[in-house]
Amino acid sequence: QVQLVESGGGLVQAGGSLRLSCAASASVFSFDSMGWYRRAPGKQRELVAAITRGGSTNYADSVNGRCTISRDNAKNTVYLQIDDLKPEDAAVYYCSAVVADINWGQGTQVTISS
Repeated sequence: QVQLVESGGGLVQAGGSLRLSCAASASVFSFDSMGWYRRAPGKQRELVAAITRGGSTNYADSVNGRCTISRDNAKNTVYLQIDDLKPEDAAVYYCSAVVADINWGQGTQVTISS
């Protein structure tokens, strides 16, 4: 059973930055990919960013250019940095890890104040 623990959410001012962390119970290299999804109220969960085992990354159009996904292999941790936060970035953010199946963290709430 893969354990994913997110942290770093909270209340952030519009225009500011945040960094979310996802600590995995296994090596990040044991997963085909890891990523961050988010679900805003009344909306479906959407992919924000992902990173493959080989290090390739992809981003949603809505965050492209102001978002960076990265990982610390020694800490088995994946990070999501979003800059220039907008009200529409408010959501519950979920970490994911894919190996045969997709595994989810419990989610962390991000609230944007104007």
